[in-house]
Amino acid sequence: MTNSRRKFTAEQKAAIVRRHLKGKESIATIAEELSIQPTQIHQWVAVVMEQAEKAFEKTAKSDKASKLAEAKINALKEQQIRRLQEKLIHKNEVIAELMEENVRAKKANGDL
Repeated sequence: MTNSRRKFTAEQKAAIVRRHLKGKESIATIAEELSIQPTQIHQWVAVVMEQAEKAFEKTAKSDKASKLAEAKINALKEQQIRRLQEKLIHKNEVIAELMEENVRAKKANGDL
């Protein structure tokens, strides 16, 4: 009889570590409830502690990325505004031409 290994997703691991750190639950209690070895939870906590700096580094990187994304969005919005303005100008020109034709036709028919 072989035992297959269970695989925990990153979200599950993070939830387990949070339960220990935030909820102040003991690792032994959590391990027993989930039927896993306490050393496994200790390893996950160690990984979180080793990578804590990354949580603070991302804010500076994400600020730059969000500014770039915002600039791209603004550029696209400006392009769309220009396109719509050009379309509106063209539409106004077409309407003016049609109105002129209509006035000429009415004058030719004696309606004006």
